[in-house]
Amino acid sequence: MRQNAVVFQSLTAHKEWKFFGVLPKAAPGLAAAWWTALLLRGILPAAFAIAMGVLLGAVQRGDRLPGPLALAGAIFVLLQVLSPIHQAVSSNLGDRTAAWLYDRLTEASVRPPGMGHLEDPTLTSDLTIARDFDLGMTGPPLSISMDFIANGMVEM
Repeated sequence: MRQNAVVFQSLTAHKEWKFFGVLPKAAPGLAAAWWTALLLRGILPAAFAIAMGVLLGAVQRGDRLPGPLALAGAIFVLLQVLSPIHQAVSSNLGDRTAAWLYDRLTEASVRPPGMGHLEDPTLTSDLTIARDFDLGMTGPPLSISMDFIANGMVEM
């Protein structure tokens, strides 16, 4: 049991886990929609292949076609429609997450009394990195990155 706890703790210590843990805190509904669309985008290609097999089997056997054809058509339409919807959800979730992170950063900066903590060189460096990231200077903004993250995960 102890070994499982160590493995779980080492997994959740990774930055990726921390990032994905922030998404539901920033926008719970959008995060649920993002994960649902991500799972559907991963499952639907296999479901479409199965539906096409069912349709072809029905054609070869001479069975009625409305059911298998409707199933294949519905999955095909979902495949075509889901990607742009997921892109929009990704953009909105990225914006909300960036705003939530910015709010947490602001709160952490103004919570301690006085200005002494803001003069700490390591904190100043971290604040500069956070500002540059938020402005999209060190990479694409989170609203754009979320779509790349989703596409990468769908292709896995």
